[in-house]
Amino acid sequence: MIRKIMAHARQTLAAACIGMITAATLTGGPALAEPLRILTSMPPPLTDAFIASFRQRYPTAEVLVLNKNTNSGVDEIVRGNPRGFDIFWASSPEAFVLVGEHQGFAATGCPALPPEGHATFALSSIGWTRRKDSTLFMPGDWDDLLMPAYRGRIGMALPSRSGTSHMTVERLLQVRGWQRGWAYFMSLSENLSTLTSRSFGVLDGVKSDRFDIGLTIDFLAVTEPDLAFRYGRPVMIFPAQIGLLAAGGAPDLACDFIRFVLSDDGQRLLLTPSVGRIPVSAALRAQAGDAVPELMRHAIKLSWQPYNADLAKQRYWSVNAIFDLFISDHLPRRRELWARLRALEATPEAPDMAAETARIERLLTTLPVSEAEAIGHDLNELPGRITDFTVLTDQQKALHDRWTKASHDLLDQADAALSRLEATP
Repeated sequence: MIRKIMAHARQTLAAACIGMITAATLTGGPALAEPLRILTSMPPPLTDAFIASFRQRYPTAEVLVLNKNTNSGVDEIVRGNPRGFDIFWASSPEAFVLVGEHQGFAATGCPALPPEGHATFALSSIGWTRRKDSTLFMPGDWDDLLMPAYRGRIGMALPSRSGTSHMTVERLLQVRGWQRGWAYFMSLSENLSTLTSRSFGVLDGVKSDRFDIGLTIDFLAVTEPDLAFRYGRPVMIFPAQIGLLAAGGAPDLACDFIRFVLSDDGQRLLLTPSVGRIPVSAALRAQAGDAVPELMRHAIKLSWQPYNADLAKQRYWSVNAIFDLFISDHLPRRRELWARLRALEATPEAPDMAAETARIERLLTTLPVSEAEAIGHDLNELPGRITDFTVLTDQQKALHDRWTKASHDLLDQADAALSRLEATP
């Protein structure tokens, strides 16, 4: 829901003046200034802090914020930005590359920005969180998350609904390679409790004890006093960005806001405990010293693996579609197949079945899609999430149908093989 960042009296006045704006324009009278419209996936503690500080500098400015998941935001901009948003503000770097490829940013007119129309304002990285009072072992690395102790105890957001989760998948694909990366997530499906619709849902699930471990991004977890966070290694730093959109209604005000976010004053706001972000300014980080949380300072020192946002952009739609078609859409069935396999492996006859159970595990962890097949400019023509109401391009539909069949076939083969072993006297 769009949140008007203004006093109640001003909200009432603005609503009453809608007709007056049109009338004044038609009669040549003075028109009211356009509000600044921001499309963002950032959490309210961050956006509220920046908007409140910005309005101290521009007290007459009206600011409207729509909080939307990254993929839905990209989809809206790619479809022409019909609601005239001025600013796109998110943590996913590939989303900015993708919007830029669709000419979604205003390339000129804001001295605070480089020619591409967007800039990095903060740094982040991903890992997992757990309640501080939990007695469950805190995973030490990504492979620990596959341990039997975590079966049914891990929460993750849908990559097709969360920029953070999409980056999590891409991080494993880029570090481990295409096939090994997908094998990891198919193995992780054994331990997943749920897939939430937003990144915020992961934090809520951990805090409410719906599950014990949540895959998330640092700034969401470190601002929660009851949660502990650990980075996955090798640490991969992601540049969170802000950009000036084409077809916005208040480009000058948008430029002023972006200039403030990138200024020293704006960068210092990132260090407030309720925001908990790493400023992009190295000089400011050095000046801030202990104001930068020790965990985040350590992460920057550890970082050695660059994040290839351009590669992530090239397979943006495909990665989301593959995760949905091979994992999200079949999560209960996958968990059931894994449980049956583990039950067989625990029987006295397990040594005699070793070759067949190994084949079943390969069926459950194999992705029958090559990296080359998943990459292509045309696949990102309409990069939004696939739903029952989504109109796919011809190329997207052909791959969607092929991948759907392949996913069903693999699971059916695993099911049949398990049934044969279970029926063996």
